[in-house]
Amino acid sequence: MSELSGQIREAVRKLLRQKEVDLVIGFEAGTLPLHSTPCFIREQQEAERLIWNSFCDNNLAKYLGKRQEKIAIIAKSCDARAIVELIKEKQISREQVVIVGVPCHGMIDRRRAEAELEGKEILEAEENDGELTLKGNGFTKVLKRSDYLCYGCEVCFHRNPVIYDILIGDGVAEKATDQYSDIAEFEAKSTEERWRYISDQVSKCIRCYACRNACPLCYCRECFVDNTHPQWTGKTTDISDTMIFHLMRAFHLAGRCVGCGACERACPMKVDIRKLNRKLVSDVKVLFDYEAGISLDRTAPLATFKPDDPEGFMLNP
Repeated sequence: MSELSGQIREAVRKLLRQKEVDLVIGFEAGTLPLHSTPCFIREQQEAERLIWNSFCDNNLAKYLGKRQEKIAIIAKSCDARAIVELIKEKQISREQVVIVGVPCHGMIDRRRAEAELEGKEILEAEENDGELTLKGNGFTKVLKRSDYLCYGCEVCFHRNPVIYDILIGDGVAEKATDQYSDIAEFEAKSTEERWRYISDQVSKCIRCYACRNACPLCYCRECFVDNTHPQWTGKTTDISDTMIFHLMRAFHLAGRCVGCGACERACPMKVDIRKLNRKLVSDVKVLFDYEAGISLDRTAPLATFKPDDPEGFMLNP
């Protein structure tokens, strides 16, 4: 990982030195172990702050929308796919962004790693040869890195950036297992079982909107849940109000969600947000053979209109 960090710094120095960009969005070390944090640099000497490791889980595409300057962004595969969607939705132009792509071996789920220590404070975290070493007062715990990946990384089938201007490091092998086996298992349950599961998850929600705020494709200036004229939904944590928020947000992301998992990682209540999102991702793939963020040329299915569409689904049987 240190080698990749060095390559990123050198690429960024060159971009800033040659004045090809005004701003670079990347990662720097966080104040706590297992954390890396987004950073914004404008001077080449600041490039020393940049790092790359298994804790760079934020989707940096979140910070691109509506900016006016020329930007370079350090992008793993899901970040790159989100950038593709933002370009297609005209939140930023392709000419405005320099994508520094980094193939991804998956990001560590810090919650799963911390759970292994049963409340012990982690003071230091190191990565080496597929292992994650956690250290604190009086203990050292060695974990197998691949056992503690974020869920989105475990099911990711696009580990190499689909679009980039500069590629850091070598490409990684893509996975070849069933991408939607978890959704097939969920679909095999009865309607009552599926509804009970979703209701149980939604009932944990405290309406903090961290999921919305972390999502790179949630960029509306005013969300429908904040609108008061008209008021589309109540402001309470009653299950009916909360369910409307989650269902409507999931449908707003249909054909747009890139599966980065930013929403789930941001949730303080550990709501299984991914179930709804991935169900619709799977449906869009099956019905329209479309995956978000793969191509700049293909329009999202729900962003198209055909005058001769019979719209049979709207007719009574």
